Amino acid sequence: MGIDTERDIEANLQIGPTDAGMVRIFVEGNGIEIPMDFDPEEAEEIAEEIRSAAARARAIPQK
Repeated sequence: MGIDTERDIEANLQIGPTDAGMVRIFVEGNGIEIPMDFDPEEAEEIAEEIRSAAARARAIPQK
């Protein structure tokens, strides 16, 4: 199992600020809720990692 392992799992993703000045990524699916709070700097690092992964994914030939 790994990041390349395809799964048939549905989940909802919400992202927004908290009243404590953090950025929350909230994942919900199959009766499980996962709130993850990050300070704004960490959130910006995560956003950059997502942008970088998207750019690399675009470079992979589509099947």
